[in-house]
Amino acid sequence: MAKVTYNGVVLAESPKTQVVEGNHYFPPETVNTEYFTASETHTVCPWKGVASYYNVEVNGETIRDGAWYYPDAKTNAKAFENYVAFYGNKGFKIEA
Repeated sequence: MAKVTYNGVVLAESPKTQVVEGNHYFPPETVNTEYFTASETHTVCPWKGVASYYNVEVNGETIRDGAWYYPDAKTNAKAFENYVAFYGNKGFKIEA
């Protein structure tokens, strides 16, 4: 079971994450979306496609662009399209 928390608040938890390049991607239905708002940030990965980002707000603290996902993944990344990953270096505790 993989789990992501921030200051003790569970943001995502799933036994079925996809691990890609060392990151756990959580199925969208396992993410507690009440803590997420869309960001205007987008980046491009040559093999995954265009990533979209979420700002994560926990107890009044906002972590800008703390999580990302691929809403329209390229062919080789379709297995984790819309799955959400988190930046470990932004204070999230990621347990696997």
